[in-house]
Amino acid sequence: MSRLLKKRETLLLVIILVMIAGFSTRAAGFAAPGNLSNIFNDTSILIILALAQMTVILTKSIDLSVAANLAFTGMAVAMLNATFPGIPLVALVVVAIVIGAALGAINGYLVWALEMPPIVVTLGTLTIYRGMAFVLSGGTWVNAHQMTPVFLNVPRTMFLGLPVLGWIGIAIVALIYFILKYTPFGRAAYAAGGNAVAAVYAGVDVGRTRFFAFVLSGALAGLSGYLWVSRYAVAYVDIANGFELDSVAACVIGGISIAGGVGSVAGTVLGALFLGVIKNALPVIGISPFTQMAISGTVIILAVVFNARRERNRGRIILRDKAARDSLTNEVAA
Repeated sequence: MSRLLKKRETLLLVIILVMIAGFSTRAAGFAAPGNLSNIFNDTSILIILALAQMTVILTKSIDLSVAANLAFTGMAVAMLNATFPGIPLVALVVVAIVIGAALGAINGYLVWALEMPPIVVTLGTLTIYRGMAFVLSGGTWVNAHQMTPVFLNVPRTMFLGLPVLGWIGIAIVALIYFILKYTPFGRAAYAAGGNAVAAVYAGVDVGRTRFFAFVLSGALAGLSGYLWVSRYAVAYVDIANGFELDSVAACVIGGISIAGGVGSVAGTVLGALFLGVIKNALPVIGISPFTQMAISGTVIILAVVFNARRERNRGRIILRDKAARDSLTNEVAA
């Protein structure tokens, strides 16, 4: 049992279950299946964005523009739907993904070809993409009455007890797990973040791997743009403001190393669910928004400290094992 609890994902799952049980004592019905389904549905977009962020962080980069990408693509497809209501929904979703991937490709190109620091690039494009959303819309909103019923209702449609939005989140989780586990890109992403020098000697093009990680991140952000607009039935410049930090927080809480090369899809999903439970529970039990921010910030700092200690201990184990091997070699030689 103790060995099982040492695994990050298992420990995080236990903490989430304890939190749900604790919050249910303060808010009747919090642990009811219907409410838990709503929490998962509300967290689905964050899960998708966190997985987008994870693919970039694994390569030892970061994408601070995911929420701005979401805002621009969401505004673009909402305006398309309002102006040309005859465009099929599938085409609009494809447009959102393509726009998001193109914005991600800009980030990836600047990081790959110009060798600019990812945090600088994406901090700049964060502002640019938000500005583009303002220029595109002229600062106006696209409201529910301007959008078609199909555009709004498909993600909300119930299927087997869960809205389609939740099923899309599950499908994206399965897709990213498959990509990272079974494709050359997934292996290259872990290698590029774990040890870029060794990855180069192993034939991995680190720059190209980071480029495709940004493209994948952008595509997921683009999909999230449509899902956000349809879920909340409104598009405006500041939608998802601050969600780039939530996506990073979900990764850190889930055990994704900011140094790259370490982490799992399960950990990222649980990190996002952890934040989702907190964000849904604290208002219910009467915690003020400012206190909620303080609690979320404290949790993020504790997760970073936990990750740092774990990685330092892992390094010590490696050094200790190396020392033991060297000692054994010397004894044999003697």
